[in-house]
Order: sequence, then structure tokens, then C-alpha cells
Amino acid sequence: MGSRVKIYFDGGCRPNPGRMEVAVVVQGKVRIFDLGEGASMDAEWHALVAAQRVASDLGLASSTYVLLGDAAAVIAQATGGHRCRGSGAAHLAVLHEMTGGVAPPIRYIKRSQNLAGIALARRAGR
Repeated sequence: MGSRVKIYFDGGCRPNPGRMEVAVVVQGKVRIFDLGEGASMDAEWHALVAAQRVASDLGLASSTYVLLGDAAAVIAQATGGHRCRGSGAAHLAVLHEMTGGVAPPIRYIKRSQNLAGIALARRAGR
């Protein structure tokens, strides 16, 4: 198998809870979305869903891309490693609706490797 397209995602809010923003980076292009008020876990879920939406919009088959993020709890819930509760269950339902009930290819990476997190930090001037 050749190399897969890497799609980086990250979400956050200031303060927590507060104004949510998410970033998705693919093939050198940064996409940042402001989402209104919410908590950090919701922002991370929105980022994952946005990354999957980008993969779908690009017409990528699940074997040709990987979603990369640093939200370990969200990734564990999305891949079935941990149970979803509260708003996480609603976000998981949206993700499953997009992917036909199959977890998309997701991998945890360190914060320092997450290009989407770096883009959000630069935007905030942190």
C-alpha cells in the first residue's frame, strides 16, 4: 500500500467552556472554523467530524487517508476503545452516519506533531 493522505485535526475553546474553534490541515492547506460556544471535548469532536467531512469532500476512500489528532479521549471513543457518554454519543452518531457505521482510520499523535493544533496556536498568538 502506498502512503496515505494525512489529515490533521484539532479543536479547542477559550475559555473552557467558551468560543470553540477547530482546524483541519490536509496537503498543506489549513481550514479553520469558528463554531460558537461549547466545551473543549465538543470542540475536539467537531474537529474530528470536520476532518472526516474533508476526507469525504476530497472523495478519499478510507484505505487512502488517515485522520491524525491529539485528543486521546475522543479518538478512543471514536474507535470503540472507550464508551461515549453525553454529547460525545451524539457526535459519534454523526461520525457513524458519515462513515456508514465504521470507524474511520484515526491515529493519535503528539500535540507537537499535530499541524492543526499548531495552526490554532499560531492563530491565537500562543
